[in-house]
Amino acid sequence: MRVAVQEAPFDLGAVSRDFAAGATGAGAVVTFTGVVRGDGGMAAMEIEHYPGMTEKAIAAIAAQAVDRWSLVDALVIHRHGRLAVGEAIMMVATAAPHRADAFAAAEFLMDYLKSRAPFWKKEIGPDGAAWVAAKDEDEAALTRW
Repeated sequence: MRVAVQEAPFDLGAVSRDFAAGATGAGAVVTFTGVVRGDGGMAAMEIEHYPGMTEKAIAAIAAQAVDRWSLVDALVIHRHGRLAVGEAIMMVATAAPHRADAFAAAEFLMDYLKSRAPFWKKEIGPDGAAWVAAKDEDEAALTRW
């Protein structure tokens, strides 16, 4: 299991390939990458976090996913800093003996990252900047877990 909170971009292809290559015993590998959308003329997003605390919180939930779905491996990468429209914000990868567990664990991790991971996001657009508020549908997604 690996958790990385970083400012630098990552190579989705290389990370996915390396993750799958190291997932010995997996019958399924699932990856998901979140990308900055350009909704409403948004030009960029700024993501802030508390170093140390953020990694610890994500590692705890990733460990929970590994145990709950008997994962062979899990990976979470989340970026911070200023990100332009189209740039990758985050990536989740899960590996399990069977696809249902790999998909469920990936969705669990994505729902957690969207709603509970300690990040603060600001959207920057033509009219200035605004903090992103929590959404009811994101909170509701956590109730299924």
